[in-house]
Amino acid sequence: MCYHYKITKKISKLEERFKAEMTSEDKELYRESTHLNGYNHPLLPVITNQEPHRIQRLSWGLIPFWAKDSKISNSTLNAKIETADQLPSFKHSVQNRCLVLADGFFEWKHLDENGKQKQCYLISLPDNIPFAFAGLFSKWQHPDTGQHFTSYTILTTPANQLMSKIHNSGLRMPVILQAQEESDFINGKELTAFADRDQVPLIATPVDSPLKRSIE
Repeated sequence: MCYHYKITKKISKLEERFKAEMTSEDKELYRESTHLNGYNHPLLPVITNQEPHRIQRLSWGLIPFWAKDSKISNSTLNAKIETADQLPSFKHSVQNRCLVLADGFFEWKHLDENGKQKQCYLISLPDNIPFAFAGLFSKWQHPDTGQHFTSYTILTTPANQLMSKIHNSGLRMPVILQAQEESDFINGKELTAFADRDQVPLIATPVDSPLKRSIE
């Protein structure tokens, strides 16, 4: 799955790469980060199909419109691409497509049968270029305060050959879109068209766990 990633590019680089702009207000709040933990539900750079020329800061952890509170967001950081259109949490959002901007993500390889020993890997593209995860988004209104929230989830798919060796406990990986696929994805092409990630040129680098660094 994908619960930890990084975005270390300046906003000007993201605007250039994705042909979209961020508002001045959001630019003041945007911070590059070497580690983003989904369970903190940070506001991160995303491009939606409703505003394809704008980079917004949305909350990670999708809250469906029918939710009574935001607690569900702890279990909606990811959505399986095979079943997103069937599950209540995601089926109303399958046409709400978004590009989740990043330049790497973290996954842990189990070194023993019980997973007591693990090696963290940073997964990136060649030259650490920025890319987009395939995502879905949802708009939700807090039933008590009336406040509006827009949140997203990252789609996952069965692991390709490289990721099967690294995420050997779950055999999943996030859907990383190739640049030429991004337009088709946000314009509503069938989700199953993006399930096969064998052609994405990923690089896996063993690193110290970012969780350990955050504790220290």
